[in-house]
Amino acid sequence: MQIIMSGLIMGCIYGLAALGLVLIYKTTMVVNFAQGEMAMLTTFISFGLLTKYNFSYFVSFTGALIVSLILGAVIYAVFMNRVQAADHLNQIVITLGLFLIINGVAGLLWGHQPESFPTPFSDKVIPIGSALITRNDIFIFIFTLLLMGVLYVLFNFTKIGLAMRASAQDLTASRLMGIKVPLVFMSTWAIGTVLGSVAGMMTAPLTFLSPTMMFDILIMAFASAVLGGFVYMPGVIIGGLIIGVFGNVVSYYYSPEMKVVYTFLLIIIILYIRPQGIFGGKQTVKKV
Repeated sequence: MQIIMSGLIMGCIYGLAALGLVLIYKTTMVVNFAQGEMAMLTTFISFGLLTKYNFSYFVSFTGALIVSLILGAVIYAVFMNRVQAADHLNQIVITLGLFLIINGVAGLLWGHQPESFPTPFSDKVIPIGSALITRNDIFIFIFTLLLMGVLYVLFNFTKIGLAMRASAQDLTASRLMGIKVPLVFMSTWAIGTVLGSVAGMMTAPLTFLSPTMMFDILIMAFASAVLGGFVYMPGVIIGGLIIGVFGNVVSYYYSPEMKVVYTFLLIIIILYIRPQGIFGGKQTVKKV
């Protein structure tokens, strides 16, 4: 039970990071390899607000989310907007370049020594059956559910959500209907960056804060997205939960070093049986 509970908490983090990846991909067809580094950067900003300026946790959390919102919009406006119509390989190279630049800048500014990131709650554990969880674990789980609810409302009951869904289906028709596609794409990058930043600030208290803190999280986020189907958002969260529990089981009963190996072996087996992922449906590709 303890392994499962801990795996579900990590699965929430994987799912949130994957949700940002899928949101950007689903709308703009760009795979953002810099997602983890953008999250790491805003987590360092949150840490600075906490320790240097002595803001409360929730003020620092909110401030970092605002920075991440601006960061996502700026990266799209300055870099990705220029290559939106370019070949996918060019877009991937841009995001990989951003990955390296942000990681290098973070190392220069804050160094590579791991730091302990504070939690907003005490370390008091709460028994649930035979498992023990902390208040921070409960916060991660509830906040993940809350964000899923917010995204559901955003996509189904707001104009920007309708514009995002329309842009994802047909860019030409969206433009003809008066939708400002660049603004929609910028908003998508901003929201996707916020989701990644939430995952980063939830990861840091469980591990350590460092420029490399999101490497494994990004890998698992990609795995969660692929497992869930990469276009179906609830499936991405479920994929993250599956991978979180599976990785914990492998770490405990076999070896922590083999967690990633066996996780991707599981994904290969599932994709061999169901190439579109567990929740992915058939997609029709129109050739012009």
